[in-house]
Amino acid sequence: MGREWQKMQNGLNDAISKSKVGKFFKLESRNTSFARELRAATATFLTMAYIIFVNATILTDSGGTCSVSDCTAAGNQTATADCVLKPNAGYDHCLSKLKSDLIVGTALSSMIGSLAMGLLANLPLGLAPGMGANAYVAYNLVGFHGSGPMSYQTAMAVVLVEGAAFLAIAVLGLRAKLARLIPTSVRLASAAGIGLFIAFVGLQAHQGVGLVGPDASTLVALAACRDTSPTGGGCNGGVMQSPTFWLGFVGFVIMCYGLMKDVKGSMIYGMLFVTLISWIRGTRVTIFPHTPLGNSSYEYFKKVVDFHKIESTFCAISFSGFGKSQVWVGLVTLLYVDVLATTGTLYTLAEVGGLVNGEGGFEGEYMAYMVDAGATVVGAALGVSPIAAYVESTAGMREGGRTGLTAVIIGVYFGLSVFLTPLITSVPPWAVGPSLVMVGVLMMRVVKDIEWENVREGVPAFVTMILMPLTYSISNGIVGGIGMYVALGLYDYVVGSVKWVSKMRRAVLREENQVSAAAPHTNIDII
Repeated sequence: MGREWQKMQNGLNDAISKSKVGKFFKLESRNTSFARELRAATATFLTMAYIIFVNATILTDSGGTCSVSDCTAAGNQTATADCVLKPNAGYDHCLSKLKSDLIVGTALSSMIGSLAMGLLANLPLGLAPGMGANAYVAYNLVGFHGSGPMSYQTAMAVVLVEGAAFLAIAVLGLRAKLARLIPTSVRLASAAGIGLFIAFVGLQAHQGVGLVGPDASTLVALAACRDTSPTGGGCNGGVMQSPTFWLGFVGFVIMCYGLMKDVKGSMIYGMLFVTLISWIRGTRVTIFPHTPLGNSSYEYFKKVVDFHKIESTFCAISFSGFGKSQVWVGLVTLLYVDVLATTGTLYTLAEVGGLVNGEGGFEGEYMAYMVDAGATVVGAALGVSPIAAYVESTAGMREGGRTGLTAVIIGVYFGLSVFLTPLITSVPPWAVGPSLVMVGVLMMRVVKDIEWENVREGVPAFVTMILMPLTYSISNGIVGGIGMYVALGLYDYVVGSVKWVSKMRRAVLREENQVSAAAPHTNIDII
């Protein structure tokens, strides 16, 4: 049986390799096969599928297009502005529909980006909304439930313009020059700082496991409460006794063990474990409590398969707020993060896949940057944050993926996930939180490349990293790090300028003396 299966597989591989499809993707020249590309695509999708519900959950925290008008008024009173920050049946229902829209938007944008990467650049890379950029859009630009400096529609316009600007930079070949303008220490620290920021979000209650919470005297404190204060000010009792926290902790340990043993899809398995237990009704960890909202969520969950049409986020774009300075700061920050992240990720993946040529580039490089930028424009139209190539694509490369066929199959997987919206929307925050912490862990690996013994490099890096989670702002960290780098380099700049001016002055005096010495002396006798 095994020999027959192997023979059939070899026959299929040979047939596809010699077909127009095989020649288009260069299967033979890159020493790969259809079976290997399929296995690689499956491994990559398993490692990055978490982004479908993680991205949707993060962007839902912004409130999206939901507003005070969606709140349910109490009695005969009209809804007040703070109803979006408190539990409210009407607003929560709007958030539920928004999350479904964002799940479909995330899956579709990932499908389109991955397909384009495979068909146009012929590279085995999966694309999806990037971690870091989504947090910046949700918590810094729009703010939690719309409490930030701009509306969701304006933020999507910023993403659209950023994608168009990145596309222009890619077409003109300015990407490398722009990336070199940023100090290396700040560039490396930005990735680590964003990781800390994402992990901090995953530790909080509204988005994660609830291990940390607010405190009147120390700002933050240990939480994971059995009972939360009705005012939202901390624990009402039972610190570290939250059953959902401990369930999430078990899921995190599963992820850790899986990554330790190099198990493909470890993050998915950890989240699946937590999610499956949370789907059991009548327990203290269920996501379907016996409440009106819990009952309606359970009824939708039982559909399992359903195609949800995007209603609120499609082309939700407005340029009306572009007169604010925060819009332009957000635009520059997103462009900076996108250019650096894409550049670093693509070169890393090309190295892993053995695709780098003798000149330091790789086949399909020029088109890959344009695909990344174009996918961001498409993502903005669907209502999601900037699209990026995922470093998780290395999982597929380790399985032998070498061509765009891997990316095309990844895109097909994302397309199929659109029909599983009822299941994906039912993933609880305490299942998502551990994955965010794990993403933070993985993003911290770059700190080893920072020259900590060099104060001029180490201090700006530290400022960049520490400001992002503590000020709840990615842009604050970047601006602070660059500002510190410039300040520490100011002394050398001033001293260098003074030396240069002195050198030029001496050169001018020397030249004047030489001219004076070379001039003929005429003696005139006066009679």
